[in-house]
Amino acid sequence: MPLFQKKKYIKITPNRSLNQDPRTNPEVPDELFAKCPKCKHSIYVKDLGAAKICPHCAYNFRISAQERLSLLTESETDFEEWFTGIETKNPLNFPGYLDKLEQVKAKTGLDEAVWTGKAIMGDHSLALGIMDSNFIMASMGTVVGEKLTRLFERATLEHLPVVIFTASGGARMQEGIMSLMQMAKTSAAVKRHSNAGLLYITVLTDPTTGGVTASFASLGDIILAEPQSLIGFAGRRVIEETVRQTLPDGFQKAEFLLEHGFVDAIVKRTELRDQLIRLLDLHLGKGEIHV
Repeated sequence: MPLFQKKKYIKITPNRSLNQDPRTNPEVPDELFAKCPKCKHSIYVKDLGAAKICPHCAYNFRISAQERLSLLTESETDFEEWFTGIETKNPLNFPGYLDKLEQVKAKTGLDEAVWTGKAIMGDHSLALGIMDSNFIMASMGTVVGEKLTRLFERATLEHLPVVIFTASGGARMQEGIMSLMQMAKTSAAVKRHSNAGLLYITVLTDPTTGGVTASFASLGDIILAEPQSLIGFAGRRVIEETVRQTLPDGFQKAEFLLEHGFVDAIVKRTELRDQLIRLLDLHLGKGEIHV
């Protein structure tokens, strides 16, 4: 018997032939499972449901504007999009900015980081804005500010309440001071809408930060938030380095802000539609207040 025996190796082909029977070499399809950022469980994507909520810890996954709209309306005919075709410029000639915009547009199906239009929820017509963090982290550039300003102006003319779902990393750095100007511009439009005696509700989702928080996101007559949403202006590290103090656990989370009076209520994603309808009913004198 030889001292050393030759081992038999099984050749593994990295890329399966298109003609090969998949049963002989099974593969796990991409995006079949998702990992919860909070509890770290691996979750079968279908178990998240349409609302995309972790079944283990109730973490709210970030969702697209289209997914958000499907949770708010009963059919596609309940939403009429407004203010399409506004072209984003490159005022600073930021390298690669316009190319990046085209790529994100193709990926998200949106023309900018906010989707605006007229929606029907229950018996109510309202002006609706939904920000999508998949679009350059829903940063607020000139077109985002313009669409939101027009939304409030048209809502004022048509005597409609406004509901905005915020999600943003803040002002868009590629547009510099032009993006920061949108803070004052949108805030002024909110004030004119308020002067007309009309209702404005904001729903803060994860994350809502920077110039968006410092402007229209904080100006709602009623401010709701989804559970565990990150809400703030500057980041935790920046604040700690500035004040030279360690911030408490949960700082800038929705629950912390509710405790300190910044948020009026935290509402589960699956209950948001019904809660918004109740608030609209109360505003129009159709609902009952239960103490």
